[in-house]
Amino acid sequence: MRKGTCLMSLALALAMLLSLATGLTALAEDRVTITYSMWGDDEEVRVLQDTINKFESEQDKIHVEIVQIDRADYVGTLNTRAAGNNLPDTGIMAEDAVLMWAEQGMLADVSHMYGADEAKPLDSLAFTYQGKTVGYSVANEVLLTFYDRKAFKDAGVTPPPASADQAWDWDTFVDVAKQMTLDKNGNNAKSPNFDPNNIKRYGVMFCPDFWQLEEWSVSNGGAWYDKDGNVTIDSPEAMEGLQKIADLALVDHVAPQYGTNTATTIDQDLVAGNCAMYVNGQWSIGVWLGKARETDALDYGVGVLPYMKDKVTLNTGGVNVAFATSKHPEEAMTWLKWYAKEENSWGLIQSGIWMPVLSSYYTDEALTHKWADNPNFPPYDEYKSAVVDYAFKCAKPTSWYWVNNTNLFNDALSTILAPCWSGNAKVADVIPQNIEALKAANQGN
Repeated sequence: MRKGTCLMSLALALAMLLSLATGLTALAEDRVTITYSMWGDDEEVRVLQDTINKFESEQDKIHVEIVQIDRADYVGTLNTRAAGNNLPDTGIMAEDAVLMWAEQGMLADVSHMYGADEAKPLDSLAFTYQGKTVGYSVANEVLLTFYDRKAFKDAGVTPPPASADQAWDWDTFVDVAKQMTLDKNGNNAKSPNFDPNNIKRYGVMFCPDFWQLEEWSVSNGGAWYDKDGNVTIDSPEAMEGLQKIADLALVDHVAPQYGTNTATTIDQDLVAGNCAMYVNGQWSIGVWLGKARETDALDYGVGVLPYMKDKVTLNTGGVNVAFATSKHPEEAMTWLKWYAKEENSWGLIQSGIWMPVLSSYYTDEALTHKWADNPNFPPYDEYKSAVVDYAFKCAKPTSWYWVNNTNLFNDALSTILAPCWSGNAKVADVIPQNIEALKAANQGN
């Protein structure tokens, strides 16, 4: 009897295991598999996979698979996949390619992704085409002034203000940059003995990501485009703003010639003493500066941008989209909507690479503290004023949120402006001479 009982128990256990396995198989078969394309290294893939694992642990309807693509050829690879009818269901998209893809009918309309009573990303982070939302930025990123706190202290100069109310006007900014620029003999750019041909430390450097130059036309009361996407960069205000950037090197000798320093050395340039200030996006904290604080003891600070006429910073952020060819559009949007929630991408926010997209993180003090009271960041009061409040009150979206073909326009403009940075031409001359070419680029030609 005892042997029979054991056999019966074993059979019952096997039956239960078989039933469980069958149930799991059925569950797996019931799950819809969608794909998400992204650029990034293996570490970023690992972090994303952890996020996906969390998503899948909270529901049993959707399985997400990562499609990793090299950043250098991301859009090109997607073009190839589109030609082969093999696009992923969802993915992150380079900002300057979004409306181009929308025009080609390759992006799904996600206008209904959020209900009327649901919190959704800031309106300034929505990419729209013909009145329809085709994507939201995954993060709210703004341009800021980073600086070497020790360099300013040693020079006895007041550092960049953290409040938009106290932002430097352009003349004050140039004057401070002169005080912080040193030649090899230790003379600053205000000294009669200053040697502009042997500069040891520049007062300021600018990230050479070309799209960031739009900031200075806007700050000067101009714009590269009007609200309908028509080219307006030939306005006196827009051109003057760009000339002032060129003159920082050519006339004031407080910055290197535009474009001669690289975007990836903000931490190295501050640590090495190559500059006292560096203008770049908030993501610099997570990508470079937070690490430099640990490894190089860099005591960096953050301030608002100087202004020419208007106190403004530009915002942008990589875009999550659902591709129109997906056979699972609702599941695709369910995943993107979940992924957009701050609590589900908290590691990127906490590191300083991303900024939140919901307005509550800018207006609710408890949520702001949760995000910004961070040992990797500058002191809370400084960061809140210079980044959180500044982003919420003074940010305007970069033009690629509503203008198509900005990639072609920027390529053309970069070539046109090249002689202006070296002093061989004036912005007010070359832009009118080439305005038809810029308008053609704006139309995709």
